[in-house]
Amino acid sequence: MHELDPVLDEDGVSAWAAALARLHTLVFDSGPLFADGGQALLGVALEAAWVATRGVATGALIPRGAGKVVLIAPRAAGGSFAAAASAALENLARTLSVEWARYGVTAVTICPGARTGDDELAELVCFLVSPAGDYFSGCAFELGLLHTS
Repeated sequence: MHELDPVLDEDGVSAWAAALARLHTLVFDSGPLFADGGQALLGVALEAAWVATRGVATGALIPRGAGKVVLIAPRAAGGSFAAAASAALENLARTLSVEWARYGVTAVTICPGARTGDDELAELVCFLVSPAGDYFSGCAFELGLLHTS
């Protein structure tokens, strides 16, 4: 069994999400799966993001009629394919925001910069999953672009 097998089992993810009656948000961080980049890891990270997102949405968010998906892209310095991963996750969030709007599900992507701190990332995630984040769907948040230190 590969360590990603549970993540890539959409039916298992969906059943797990359905068992959590109060689940209303999925925060998926693709960074650890993407690791240091590379085309093979790009595919793994993106497939895992899609399987986890669709599994949680069909298992809990869509049946409930509301929910949020927050996709976290790899950091900008994450390798030669980090920009491709960010673009793909942004495209996924934009598409899902249109497709799943009728179910009350929103989707956004966070694209951390090379110097984005974990505290900055956590603060934005908390904002997006709060009621104030209800106003955002289909957009990408780019963090750390103005850091000069």
